[in-house]
Amino acid sequence: MKIVFKKQLLVLCLVIMATCKMAIAQDVDLFKSLDEQDKKDKANQTDYTTAIFKTTRMINGQSIENVGSGVLDVKISHRFTPINAGAKGLWGLDGANMRMGVDYGINSKLMVGVGRTKFGLFDGFAKYKLIRQSTGKVTMPVSVALSAGVIWSTDKTGTYNNYTDRFNYSIQAIIARKFNDYVSLQVVPTVIHYNSVEKSSIPNNFYSVGLGGRLRLTKRVNLTAEYYYRITKPDDFTYAGSKPVNCLSVGFDIETGGHVFQFHFSNSPDMNDRSFINETVSKWNVDAVRFGFNIARVFVVNKPKEVKL
Repeated sequence: MKIVFKKQLLVLCLVIMATCKMAIAQDVDLFKSLDEQDKKDKANQTDYTTAIFKTTRMINGQSIENVGSGVLDVKISHRFTPINAGAKGLWGLDGANMRMGVDYGINSKLMVGVGRTKFGLFDGFAKYKLIRQSTGKVTMPVSVALSAGVIWSTDKTGTYNNYTDRFNYSIQAIIARKFNDYVSLQVVPTVIHYNSVEKSSIPNNFYSVGLGGRLRLTKRVNLTAEYYYRITKPDDFTYAGSKPVNCLSVGFDIETGGHVFQFHFSNSPDMNDRSFINETVSKWNVDAVRFGFNIARVFVVNKPKEVKL
């Protein structure tokens, strides 16, 4: 009787072991199948890169970013006088050039904006995102956008032969890449067009290229830098009686909820494309560098409609 019981127990154990082995094999096959399915799903979808930069402006110039559809972005910018004013001039904070502007996202690809600086300059622009950096079904190594701007001077003391002489234009291609969560770079080929120039030897079109970068320091703080190199440098072109130089700006972006604060140092007092790219006359040194900031606050004006299933 004991022998029969032991045989039955042995058979039962063998059956259980065989069943477990089959179950494990099925689980392995199931996990393998799920992994393969996940790979197929990822291959069939496109993952777009987001937050290449933290706001629509690098410092003075445009970044690759747009505001969202139906979002209004209010921007207030200050560029103070040079820090060599010392304690008497509160290191330049006693005087400032200011720009107030608003940007609006018409859709996920197109945004427009207008602004005015202290010295009677109105500016407007439109920026359209052509290509987005992505992985998956569609792999794209960079994001590309086009920006077109206009500057209108209300200064009646200038020597303008025609009303159209008050207008200048800018066209930019913005090419950017986010390498990882910590580093992003962009290149910005630029054309500045003057409707009117002082001499026939001065061209109407000025070419330059901008470089911008972001280095993440903490979750909410980024180090940013921006440099515009002037390619067109006619010997007889001056601004305010001085030869223009290249514009360099370095600063920090700080995120605080719905705000992005940008604090920086720059050798330019201006904030429209024509002025800071082509008409900066102060070299980067203690006699000319100035402190500045940008504040951006976004408001949802038109919420996207929910799709009913």
